Parts: sequence; C-alpha cells; structure tokens
Amino acid sequence: MAGKGKKLILLALIVGAATYFALRQRSSRPVSVGDAAPGFTLPSLGGGSISLRDYNRRVVLVTFWATWCPPCVEETPSLEKFAEQMQNQGVTVLGVSVDQDASALERFVTDNHVSFPVPLDPDRAVASRYGTFMFPETYILDRDGKVAEKVIGATDWQDPRMLAFVKELARGGARTGQ
Repeated sequence: MAGKGKKLILLALIVGAATYFALRQRSSRPVSVGDAAPGFTLPSLGGGSISLRDYNRRVVLVTFWATWCPPCVEETPSLEKFAEQMQNQGVTVLGVSVDQDASALERFVTDNHVSFPVPLDPDRAVASRYGTFMFPETYILDRDGKVAEKVIGATDWQDPRMLAFVKELARGGARTGQ
C-alpha cells in the first residue's frame, strides 16, 4: 500500500509541474510596441501608492531600474533632466525600482536629486508582467496607454531625436506601433 501512495504523490507532482509550466509559458510574452501597457499599483518610495491609471491621458515613461545596476546609475542624470524638461508638456517619468534594499534606494534618490515618482517593485512582479529581462528597460506609453516605444538598456534622454519623439507623442502626433 505504501508503494501505491508514493506513486500517486509522484504522479500528482508531475501533473502539477506540467500544469505550472504550461500556464507560465502562455503568459510570458513580453510587452511590445503597440500593446496596451499592463496596469499596476505599487507602493511609493515617498509613501502611499502609485497607480499607472493615475496618469491617464499623459505620456508616461515606465522605466525599470535599480541602484545596483551600473547602466541605470549612469542614465539617472539624463533621465532626471528629461523628467524636469517634460513635466509641463504632459509627460511623466515613473522610475519603477526593483531594489530590495530600501535604505540604499532612499540614499540614491536623495544623493542624485531624483524628483520623479519611484514606485517599488522589489519582487519584480510588475517588471515580469512587462517581460523586462534587463535593466534599465523603459516603455514609452502614449496618451492612450499603449506602448509607443521600448528602450532596452541605458539611453541618453537628452538626445534631440528622443526629445522630439516624446514631445510629438505628447502633442498626439506620433502613432503607436508604426
């Protein structure tokens, strides 16, 4: 009888594992240009929470980053300047941090004068829903909440082409997915 019980347990584990991997593969497609951005509500570094829907009808840069990521650190001054330049043009930067060390994150934000909102995603649940596999990774969302551009790796947010693209998007001129 003990042998039959072990076989049933083994069979249950195999079926469970197969089901898990089958379901996991279906939902693992990364977000692409033209897709609707997955919504989220996350705790904020400054307290309270930040929801993507709070920025409805604005162009939003959702950037996934961390203080332990050298390209993220390198990109921060350029992104901060971009956020300051664009805030009055209907553009918001959300710096979704995947840091697990909250005190290191707080020091970094203070030391680098980061003014844009910093939602917290230490377990990478939202980053995973977007399909983010490397940091920094930025999704530029149009005013309808669709991904207009995806930038993998650090970028110069002061590049005139990037500034022109986002300004045009904020005016409603650029089209998503083209």
